[in-house]
Amino acid sequence: MTSVTDTLDRTHQEDRMSFEEKRTWAYGVIAVLGYGVYLALVLPRLASPIEATDYAEPLLWSVGGAIVAGILSGMVLAAGSPKTRTPKDERDREIHRFGEYVGHGFVVLGAVVALLLAILDVASFWIANAVYLAFVLSAILSSIARIVAYRRGFQEW
Repeated sequence: MTSVTDTLDRTHQEDRMSFEEKRTWAYGVIAVLGYGVYLALVLPRLASPIEATDYAEPLLWSVGGAIVAGILSGMVLAAGSPKTRTPKDERDREIHRFGEYVGHGFVVLGAVVALLLAILDVASFWIANAVYLAFVLSAILSSIARIVAYRRGFQEW
């Protein structure tokens, strides 16, 4: 039998996730879902030749949808946890910076791959998808790095 004190302790422990950590989780989940929607829309279209594949509209809608979802999730999280929302402290800023460092490597890699594909005169479908995949991997790995830093601690270098 659980007592009221046990229930309150459990609720308090569940709410120990900082606002910035909640935003990080939302950012990572939105990146995965947005790319999943894009793939679900584009993969069936690949039955036609790559040059004839209409990928631009689903790409733009999935990127735009992810941006809107990110903004809305931030608003919902802020409204849903006004008591636990504290200003960013030094630890939050360092964790954010660390996550950005991890993620930027994939943006650079995607840009290099896109540049090489353009030099090789590959279809624009592959160039756009290389860039989009790089952005998605950047968001996912940046989120993972931040979540690990929040959960396991963060050591400054």
